[in-house]
Amino acid sequence: MGHEKPVEPFSDLHVEEGKVRAVLLHDPTVEGLDVAIYMDASGSMEEEYKYERPRRSFLEWLRGAPLKDPANQVEPQVRWMLEYLATKDRNGVLRVAYWAAGASGKEVEVVGELKGVDVQQYRFPGAKKPGGHTFMTPALKDYVRYLKEQVKHGARRGCAVIVTDGKLHDAEEVERFSAQVAKDIVAGRLPRMNFVLVGVGDGVDEEQLERIAHLEYPGVGHLWCHRIAEEIGQVAELVAVLVDENMTVAAGGTVYDDKGQVLKTYEGRLPAVLEFEVPEGAESFTLEVNGQRFTQPLPDEDHHEDDEDHH
Repeated sequence: MGHEKPVEPFSDLHVEEGKVRAVLLHDPTVEGLDVAIYMDASGSMEEEYKYERPRRSFLEWLRGAPLKDPANQVEPQVRWMLEYLATKDRNGVLRVAYWAAGASGKEVEVVGELKGVDVQQYRFPGAKKPGGHTFMTPALKDYVRYLKEQVKHGARRGCAVIVTDGKLHDAEEVERFSAQVAKDIVAGRLPRMNFVLVGVGDGVDEEQLERIAHLEYPGVGHLWCHRIAEEIGQVAELVAVLVDENMTVAAGGTVYDDKGQVLKTYEGRLPAVLEFEVPEGAESFTLEVNGQRFTQPLPDEDHHEDDEDHH
C-alpha cells in the first residue's frame, strides 16, 4: 500500500482495490471542543466521597484477606465521565475541579488537567475543604477564564459539565452571569459554549435548575441543559446523553471524491469508522461535516506491488 499519512480528523487509513476504510480520531462535529468537569464539594456531598473501608471478619483477618475497595461513590462516576468526554475533547485533556468548596462555598479547587486515557490512576476524594454553601457562579467564571486561555491553543467551542446535589445559593447571580456570557458569545469575545447541569438526589431544587436551563438568549438560544439523577450512580450516563444531544451540531456528513461526486452520505451521527468505495484514479476524498471540509489524499495504488515486496 502507498504511504499517505492520515490528516486530521482521521487517525488511520486503509485502501485496498478502491475500498477505503478511514478511522476518525475524534468526532469532527464537535471540532475544537474543550470540556471541563466541575463536581460539587459542598458539605452535603461528603458521604458520597467517603472511602468507607468494609470491615473484615475475624477469619478473613486471620487469612490476611485484603481489604475490599473503599466505596467512594463519586470516583467511578468521574472516571467514567472523564474517559468518555475525552473522546469529544479536542486534545483528550479535561479540566477537573471541585466547586462550592471552602467555608464560604465560593472556592473552586482545581484537581488538574487530566487525560481521559489515564483515568484509573486518578483519585477523587472530594475537596480538601468541603463548602458550607453552594455557590455556582465562581465555577462558571473559572471555566470562562480557562476557555479564553484555551482559545489561544485551538479551542473553538466549550462545554462545562457541572454536578450538584443541593440548592444553589446564587441562582440569580448565575442567571446574570449567563446573560453576560451569551452577550460575549454574540459579540465574538467568547466561543460558543454550553453548560450541562446534573442534579443528584432529593436535595436538589428542581424548579431552580429548570428556570436556569430554560432561559433563552438572543443570538445564542439555550446556554444550559439539565437533568436530575436519583442517585450518584446515574450521573455519568446522564452526562453522556446530555453532551451527545447538545454537542453534536451536525447530523452526519458527506464524503466526496476529488471530482466532487458524492460517494457516501451519513444521516444521523457519524460512525467512528467510515467505509466507502472510491472511483479508479481518485487521488483524494473529502469529508464534509457541518460546513467544514477535510480532504484526505489517497495512496497511489500503482506502488502496491513494490510496497508488498518491501514488507
